[in-house]
Amino acid sequence: MSEELNAKQAKYALSRTSVPFSRAIAPMFAVASMCSIQLGAALSLSTTIKHGTISTTWLRLCFAAVALAAIVRPPLHTYSRQHWAAAVALGSAAACMTLCFFEAVRRVPLVFAVAVSFLGPIAVATFGERKLRRLMWPVFAVAGVLLLARQDGMWVVSPIDLVFPIGSALGWVAHIVLKKHVGMLFDGLEGLTASLIAAAVVTGPFGILLSGGHLPAGQLVNAAYIAVLVPLVPYVLKVIALRRMSASAFGVVMCTEPAIAAAIGFLVLAQPISRSQIVGTLCVVGACIGAVVGGISAGSSQRVRV
Repeated sequence: MSEELNAKQAKYALSRTSVPFSRAIAPMFAVASMCSIQLGAALSLSTTIKHGTISTTWLRLCFAAVALAAIVRPPLHTYSRQHWAAAVALGSAAACMTLCFFEAVRRVPLVFAVAVSFLGPIAVATFGERKLRRLMWPVFAVAGVLLLARQDGMWVVSPIDLVFPIGSALGWVAHIVLKKHVGMLFDGLEGLTASLIAAAVVTGPFGILLSGGHLPAGQLVNAAYIAVLVPLVPYVLKVIALRRMSASAFGVVMCTEPAIAAAIGFLVLAQPISRSQIVGTLCVVGACIGAVVGGISAGSSQRVRV
């Protein structure tokens, strides 16, 4: 009896000590997910240059969709037209965001592509705001992007190169809006799985057409491991992190992704970054954090008034 009591006490003490430890390491999972995304973007550069962005992205989406479907096993035959319409809409937004982002990485420094993409969620977070102090965050972010666009007194990005980063930002906006609707219709990971399948189908004709039906083994291998880095591993790590920390804290940690992109671009792609560009990166990170924290405060004040 005493041994059983001691065992229960030890188990209880272990659980109490493990909770703070679990919460302490949760941000590490969030950071690891961002590192995986940016590392995948950096490592995909040579493949997209050699084989093209569209066909490589299509293959990556195919591998990710098949892998996730094998794990989740969604009941696809039971979904209604409403389910599939939502999945196709979200999948199309995800495909647009992904294609534009990886094409942007081909044309501009990684940190710049990520920084411009972040203008999308910052705009969503501050849309409809009437307080001038919150409207300063998009302005702050744009100022950071302008600093990132210059190096040694020269513009490093041409106007035509802005099309794809901006397209990625717009795709992210659509993804944020549509993801809420999909989350209400599907259970668990079924919505993500269905949208990935839809994204692979939507990009399929373009991928097959531009590849000429010829898919080299090297491209298949590269697309497979890139699919692991983006989006499979990041999503698993994000789920683990969100189970151990609040959504608000998670959002603040995720705002550091432009800084991680700058580090990955410098270390993996040997992309130089000047002091002014470091300041620009910090401006975008600060604007994102400000928008997230401001949104949390606004939500709290509304609940108090209700």
